[in-house]
Amino acid sequence: MEEQDPGQWKRTVIDASAGAIAGGISRTVTSPLDVIKIRFQVQLEPTTSWALLNGHISRPSKYTGMFQATKDIFREEGLWGFWRGNVPALLMVMPYTAIQFTVLHKLKTFAAGSSKAENHINLSAYLSYVSGALAGCAATVGSYPFDLLRTILASQGEPKDWNRIRSSNTSSTGADNKLSSFQLFVCGLAAGTCAKLVCHPLDVVKKRFQIEGLQRHPKYGARVEHRAYRNMSDALSRIVQAEGWAGLYKGIVPSTVKAAPAGAVTFVAYEYASDWLESILT
Repeated sequence: MEEQDPGQWKRTVIDASAGAIAGGISRTVTSPLDVIKIRFQVQLEPTTSWALLNGHISRPSKYTGMFQATKDIFREEGLWGFWRGNVPALLMVMPYTAIQFTVLHKLKTFAAGSSKAENHINLSAYLSYVSGALAGCAATVGSYPFDLLRTILASQGEPKDWNRIRSSNTSSTGADNKLSSFQLFVCGLAAGTCAKLVCHPLDVVKKRFQIEGLQRHPKYGARVEHRAYRNMSDALSRIVQAEGWAGLYKGIVPSTVKAAPAGAVTFVAYEYASDWLESILT
């Protein structure tokens, strides 16, 4: 069996470690926006006048806007409420970004037909996109259990039924011509914002499946009953029927506000962490 090149092992360690560090920093900084987003996503009551206009009678929703939600969470749960579920979130995000950057590097290396990072510039935009998509899929599968725990903990208010984890069942342009921190920031900003706008409805559906049957205090509104949705398409249809098209974009404001800095911080933090790790491992 052919032995692994020591240089490739070092690159793998750097990619995984830098990715985990970047993911942890980004997730902790943006946790308040993520908590607010989840509260909207799991809220079944319409947050707009759609229900009244279409003859539906619905109890008022607890959260009606981003700033109102921020004030309510702070008043009822204190500052710590904005970091609820952050531990499982870190356990989710850190392996996610570690896997993502590692797989991305490997796939780009394979696609370029070389084990040297300098040849990544030869990749087409299509191959870069496919590599990123496959890396994201691998990272999602590897970190999903912690995403489930994070959603359960972050969706609750006070009083809570679950309060612990154990209670819950841009290609670079070459080594000598790297993108500047500002360019990385802009790339992360654009990528994160566009991705959230396109994928948000699916994220809403995912959150609804994750909290099926979860008990929580009635003041937070109706809960998602067990087996409320048969499958993804049924969930999309039922959400639109009961909550309007706006229901698929609940939490889009904090989600978009979060996506931009989260993507930017991840890109910049990864670059700095990668450079630091290379310097100490050389």
